[in-house]
Amino acid sequence: MVALNLERAARVHDLLRLASPCLLRWEHGPEPWAEAALAAAPWVVTRRAPMRVGRIAVGVRGAQRSQRLAAWVDADQVQELLRPAELRRRAAGLDPERSALGPFRALDQLEQAWREAGPREWGPAGSAGFELASGFPSTGPGSDLDIVVRCPRAPSRARARAWMDALPQDGRARIDVLLEWPAGGAALAEFAAGGAYVLRRPQGALLRPAARRA
Repeated sequence: MVALNLERAARVHDLLRLASPCLLRWEHGPEPWAEAALAAAPWVVTRRAPMRVGRIAVGVRGAQRSQRLAAWVDADQVQELLRPAELRRRAAGLDPERSALGPFRALDQLEQAWREAGPREWGPAGSAGFELASGFPSTGPGSDLDIVVRCPRAPSRARARAWMDALPQDGRARIDVLLEWPAGGAALAEFAAGGAYVLRRPQGALLRPAARRA
């Protein structure tokens, strides 16, 4: 994939493997933890930001929730791109100790719950997605399972409620689902409730009105 195509193909929540982490262009400068994290796993996640020609907006994650940094990477410095939906297939390759963790057990349950009437394109993000992409053990017993659902357009509220109602509820891990369509992203729980919801866009968040009642 040529750099220009990659620049346009990369979407928020995609995982990118870097050719050389030292060539990242930082928004506010690097920190020691970020350099150590990239040395251990040279992967970053595409973040939501206005486009820049030839560059992709990315985020660097550390071991702590508070350790997140924004940066940019030149498209020609990306060696591999993995989408959330592609990461689902990697869960089968986890060793038993890792697959026994709550988030990965919840992911397996969600595969079954959404098999018949779930969304077409979805997969893990957050710590579980990062581990499945990089192989670095970033998921812990108390981690949430973050899920991204990609849609060609905003789904109906009724369909979103059906997806929400099918989520496993046995407490193996908290499941947070984010819907993504070309206009932006919205939390499934908020969107399915039928009221006003926050649409996350590269230009900033926008409050969208409640669904019209028949």
